[in-house]
Amino acid sequence: MRRSVLGRSLFIALVLAVALFAAACDRSDDGGNGGGNNESGEAGGETGGGNLLAEIQDRGELRCGVNNTVPGFGFDAEGGQNPEGFDIDFCSAFAAAILGDAEAIQLVPIDADNRFIALQNGDYDVLVRNTTWTTTRDGKEGVAFVHPNFYDGQAMMVRSGEFSSIEEMDGANICVTTGTTTELNLADYFGDLGIDFEPVGAEDNTQLQEAFIAGRCDGWTSDRSQLAGVRSAWPGNEGGPESLTILDEVMSKEPLAPGVLDSEIELHDVIDAVVNGLILAEELEVNSNNVSDLAARDDLPGPVAALLGAPVLDPETGESAPPDFGYPVENNFMATVIEAVGNYGEIFDRHLGPDTELGLERGINALWTEGGIQYAFPFR
Repeated sequence: MRRSVLGRSLFIALVLAVALFAAACDRSDDGGNGGGNNESGEAGGETGGGNLLAEIQDRGELRCGVNNTVPGFGFDAEGGQNPEGFDIDFCSAFAAAILGDAEAIQLVPIDADNRFIALQNGDYDVLVRNTTWTTTRDGKEGVAFVHPNFYDGQAMMVRSGEFSSIEEMDGANICVTTGTTTELNLADYFGDLGIDFEPVGAEDNTQLQEAFIAGRCDGWTSDRSQLAGVRSAWPGNEGGPESLTILDEVMSKEPLAPGVLDSEIELHDVIDAVVNGLILAEELEVNSNNVSDLAARDDLPGPVAALLGAPVLDPETGESAPPDFGYPVENNFMATVIEAVGNYGEIFDRHLGPDTELGLERGINALWTEGGIQYAFPFR
């Protein structure tokens, strides 16, 4: 009898276990977008479920993972937690679109080695940190990148007068940031030339600068724009910018782009639209000085009206109505963005352009209509 009761009890327990497991599976499928979960079982932040955009709106603050050691892109000369630069303005632009307030941001400085782990763990919402879009990062790291906001290429910086080309650097010690595509490109480039080198790795530019000044490195390789920023702020007691030369060779292609977790589809769509909108605004000659006046008009050309969320004529009905983009933000989000930070050209000129210490020309980052490759999809 005891054996029969025990057998029946085991059978009942097994049935209950199977039922509970099935119910748990059903619950996990309800409302979830699937994929991209971090180690805690959540996707993109505290609430999980792939709806980080709603969490940001409830929180009232956008958290951006940034670099605070690259002049022009993200740099705080005082060494604090308030960097300024090109990437920082993009974080502000995203906050203006999502929250209607460009100042509602929290900047989270993060080094190259930990940027993807920190994103997966929900330490910040959007990665806006001179990060190259690669297939591995798109796939293995689970990062969904948006339209590149800066096209770059890897270069080599040396002490002026020591080398005129990379081919002369056989056996050199090279400063390089760990955890980056730069390391791989360096090995590939020197391997193709058939010359040797010794890497001197560090996590950030501050450590690399110390190593370079100490004479541990003959060259320093990174994105050309990043080297230009480091060079522009080189200490006067170490010879200032003129003591350094960035060699002409381009070692790689580096499309730098903001990114979010793969699971955060709505957030991805909004920040992608913002990057595209900033580029389109420059093409349409909409800027921080005229956007308010333009947004108040009722006779705007269709492309400008759509960009600013103003009424657009529907050829099927003959009536005008604001465009419905389907994003869970205000319809005139780009007007708010442009008023706060300007268009793409204004951001570039403010932090990187010829009148800044970096003195960069637009080059391939010029609009497609001006000989560059910056090309935005239309707002329709």
